[in-house]
Amino acid sequence: MSDAVSRDVRRLAERVLRIEADAILGVIPRVDERFERAVQMMRDCTGRIVVTGIGKSGLVGRKIAATLASTGTPAYFLHPAEGMHGDVGMLARGDVVVALSNSGETNEMLAILPPLKRLGVPIILLTGNPKSTLARQSDVVLDVSVAEEACPMNLAPTSSTTAALAMGDALAMVLLELRGLRPEDYAALHPAGALGWRALFRVGDLMHTGEAMPVVADTVPLREAIQEMTRKGLGMTTVVGEDGRLVGVITDGDLRRLHMRGGAFDALQAREVATRGPRTIGADDLAAKALEIMEGRITSLIVVDESQRPRGVIHLHDILRAKII
Repeated sequence: MSDAVSRDVRRLAERVLRIEADAILGVIPRVDERFERAVQMMRDCTGRIVVTGIGKSGLVGRKIAATLASTGTPAYFLHPAEGMHGDVGMLARGDVVVALSNSGETNEMLAILPPLKRLGVPIILLTGNPKSTLARQSDVVLDVSVAEEACPMNLAPTSSTTAALAMGDALAMVLLELRGLRPEDYAALHPAGALGWRALFRVGDLMHTGEAMPVVADTVPLREAIQEMTRKGLGMTTVVGEDGRLVGVITDGDLRRLHMRGGAFDALQAREVATRGPRTIGADDLAAKALEIMEGRITSLIVVDESQRPRGVIHLHDILRAKII
């Protein structure tokens, strides 16, 4: 690829990304009382959220339905063409419909309006045409119109589908927060995926405890601390006071730095070498949180109870073995 062609490729790609980014920014001021009504309607839904749309809007609708379902809001996608041939029978009173139509005049979408009206099912519409026929028949209209498509001919749905998708994600994430979805709830909805594994494991599931946990009293000679580190094989040891509370930690790095300074190993006690105030974590915290604390700096975390007494040690390798990353 010549330099000139390469510049054109990058320029065209950057243009598309800017237009689509602007499309998302453009819908932010439209998050108003209508958005709040839509959220409340979906939150109060006693049945299921039924997402519908055709063409590119339908593809976006499938993703929105999947996102809702995977974050604690029961939802499924209804193809309007199939709905016209019997699938509308899957709807029931208590459901809420989220419809997507950029024009608001799509024949297949208009055709399923009568049965929805007969059921009394509320309709939330995401559209680029708030004055359309479909908009006039909807209970809440969310304006996702865009200034232009990213398509050079301003024809192919690009920035308009991006705006609709972003608004759908906004609805789903607000509902997630309002429902108080916890990481373990999310994991239960993704039992076979890496996301589920990441959310399921707690520090207490992976930590080294009992005889496997390196621990020495702060008054022991440094050589005894080194022996404890060697026996337990974690490259560190916890150091505790007479009351059993954590005083500090000695790591391989501490020993190397002491050696470089010419420190007298035989004359020192553990407390004189221990690093005070080490990073700690609770046994009930997520292993993913431990990984975030460790990242780029340390390889082990001390697990403490409410009284700051060591209960265990979790090592980076324990997290790697659990396939959390």
